[in-house]
Amino acid sequence: MPRAAQPVSAPESISGHAADNLRFIRQAMERSATFTAVPGVGGAVMGAVALGAAAIAAWQPTGDRWLLAWLGAAAVAAAVGLAAIARKARGAGSTLTGANARRFAVGMAAPFVAGAAITYELWATRDFSVMPPAWLLLYGAGVLTGGIFSVPAVRLMGAAFMVFGIAAILTPPAWGNVWLAAGFGGLQIGFGIHIARYHGG
Repeated sequence: MPRAAQPVSAPESISGHAADNLRFIRQAMERSATFTAVPGVGGAVMGAVALGAAAIAAWQPTGDRWLLAWLGAAAVAAAVGLAAIARKARGAGSTLTGANARRFAVGMAAPFVAGAAITYELWATRDFSVMPPAWLLLYGAGVLTGGIFSVPAVRLMGAAFMVFGIAAILTPPAWGNVWLAAGFGGLQIGFGIHIARYHGG
């Protein structure tokens, strides 16, 4: 008696299998890649803005005007930084919407939002002397966290900012403006030059 014919399964789609493999490779590369659009020259320019702010803020007669000088500088530096990141990403042919770019942004965003809220509360309670160490610590925490997805120099810069923030706590409050100049000015310029030299732009 003839054996019944067994149903033959449809061959797996070669194109579908290849697409799955390509998708896996792309995701693996995206996970292992680092966010390299951190600006070097732009970071140095941000540092120069901070040095100017420190000089202007040092001559302000009131805490409110001191704060206004630094907030104005922060807005200018943020615009410079974002423009430099976009320019460097375009030059490298990369995108700012990739997974690592998003992780970098989220890692930096949380401490920055906390810094804005703390600054408002300190301003409301007229405690300007706590602002310099808080800014240095939170900026450093943001750069260090975001730097997990970037080159090692970025993480080192974040850690250095946090060290300066601790130093600002341990020294007289009158030194706050000096620590801000050393951190947002000196560190930013130094690491900016290093990043520009060894990691492009």
